[in-house]
Amino acid sequence: MRILIVNDDGIRSPGLISLAKMAVQLGEVWVVAPDNQCSAMSQRISVFGSIHVREVLDFPVEHVQAWSISGSPADCVKVALSYVMKEKPDVVFSGINNGYNVGVDILYSGTVGAAVEALVNGIPAIAFSNKTNEDQRVSDRYLLPIARDLLTREIEPWAIWNVNFPACDPGEIKGILENRVPAKKSYYETVYTPAGSGEIPGEPLPGAAEAGTPSEIPDDPRTKAGLAETGSGTFAGTGAAAGMQPGRAGAAAELVLSSIAATEAEEGSDMKATFDGYISIGKVKSALLEA
Repeated sequence: MRILIVNDDGIRSPGLISLAKMAVQLGEVWVVAPDNQCSAMSQRISVFGSIHVREVLDFPVEHVQAWSISGSPADCVKVALSYVMKEKPDVVFSGINNGYNVGVDILYSGTVGAAVEALVNGIPAIAFSNKTNEDQRVSDRYLLPIARDLLTREIEPWAIWNVNFPACDPGEIKGILENRVPAKKSYYETVYTPAGSGEIPGEPLPGAAEAGTPSEIPDDPRTKAGLAETGSGTFAGTGAAAGMQPGRAGAAAELVLSSIAATEAEEGSDMKATFDGYISIGKVKSALLEA
């Protein structure tokens, strides 16, 4: 079996390395991954300029041919097929992502986006995600048997498998729940806080430190971010709130991004399964590819 592994967290991601270590037990493995963090790029591809492709000779898994590219996760699939690999892979593994890919977040996921790009090219794919790659105990134990099982199953040519592992002691896992549907909400809710306005709520996202530590949180950072109250009692800002005033410079703001994780979800959903201590297996379908 010829396996292509891609991801969105980058060529040095611990999850990618774990996935490669598992995959070499199944067949011939090729890795093509971004040379930097590319989360939440969905199925974005590069259409202008150039893409730098480099062989990674110090990839820490033996018997793997590894390459990094300067493009997106979906670009990884396209570049692998058109330039890096001599023959088409039998399957694409995407991940292991650092963070769940459940609920509405699936729409943004670069991990899922790369797997769907494989589908576009007629290749079956499986997306794997951990709650956090700082704790891979569950995925280390269950990754290989789950991959072997899913590889034997029939799946519609317009769907990928989507697997999510909780972060806990493997002995605490209650089991595996299949046929999980995406929750009707986001797991990671982004909060936009004006820099210098207050303590950052939730978990800071990468780059938040460079924006500085705020000193006061506005009443509603989502609606007032970037707006300044004028003497007339109205708000001056960008877009419709700013209006059109000749000779006036448009308002600007620096927003610090952080996230708050959901704690509840509906029964039968992928998110609920992980909350309850199960490994979640479901399908992500592309209506555009459906027969």
